[in-house]
Amino acid sequence: MLASSQQKQIMVGITLAVLMGITRGRHFATVEHLPGASWAVLFLAGVYLRPLWVFPALLAWAASLDFAAVTWAGVSSFCISPAYGFYGALWGAGRWYAQHHRNTMATLLPLTVSLFAGSAVSEFVSSGSFYFLSGRFEQTQWTELAQRLLEYYPRSLSSLLFYVGGAGIIYLLSIVVSVPQTHSTQVGFPR
Repeated sequence: MLASSQQKQIMVGITLAVLMGITRGRHFATVEHLPGASWAVLFLAGVYLRPLWVFPALLAWAASLDFAAVTWAGVSSFCISPAYGFYGALWGAGRWYAQHHRNTMATLLPLTVSLFAGSAVSEFVSSGSFYFLSGRFEQTQWTELAQRLLEYYPRSLSSLLFYVGGAGIIYLLSIVVSVPQTHSTQVGFPR
């Protein structure tokens, strides 16, 4: 995992949990609301956090946030289903990427593969199981599922890319800041 020290992992873990808490349930970026970060939180937790218990803890956190929203804030429970577990594809994709990460431009290929593969599996399985198995739809057809995927996946993917891109910028800045001044000319920075 990329956040090696225990202190860094705790800081990253708290940051990701807070990010999920303040954005859970938001679907459109507006002045008042950022897009939902749950997908990115799960992916980034896979990248940065070592302990295996982090994934079930984040799922429990998401479920408790949804429970609170439905119970006390009057949010609809229509989309709540047992499909939470399929978000493990994002966490697993993050763990896979962490093993293939290199501090070179070549890291963009495994990053891209992991982001698209993890998000596509997560969207297809969670949306498909919700659509076919939730009992909320009388007539289920593969063409209807395909239309729903085309409607919802781009929004979810764009939120994922927004937050992972932001995390990437923070990661790059942390590398630049940690480069000793005596070696600055070796990485192409002016003195």
